[in-house]
Amino acid sequence: MQAGATVVSRPLRYIAGRAQQKGVDVALAIDVVTLAIDGAYDVGIIASTDTDLRPPIEYVLRACPSVRLEVLAWRSERSRQRLSLGKQNVWCHWLDEDDYASIADFSDYRV
Repeated sequence: MQAGATVVSRPLRYIAGRAQQKGVDVALAIDVVTLAIDGAYDVGIIASTDTDLRPPIEYVLRACPSVRLEVLAWRSERSRQRLSLGKQNVWCHWLDEDDYASIADFSDYRV
């Protein structure tokens, strides 16, 4: 398997002059579930705090016990929110500014 990413573009919608993305969370949820069912990954890390992603995480943890799902969240003085499932423990990778700088990827995957 080749390393890298598959870019899926989604158009922005403008409401009151502000750009909003639509469909990205649904696409991510579908990928998390279908790739787990297909056995395409052993460990998946979701970099989001959007609670809409709880159901696919819960499904994968229940239906695909050989797959491990984890989350990634931003940690700063002003923010410390993470995606969690209540009583079910999901490992969180906390990133601060130095962590982010050390893993930043400026590749243009559209090429």
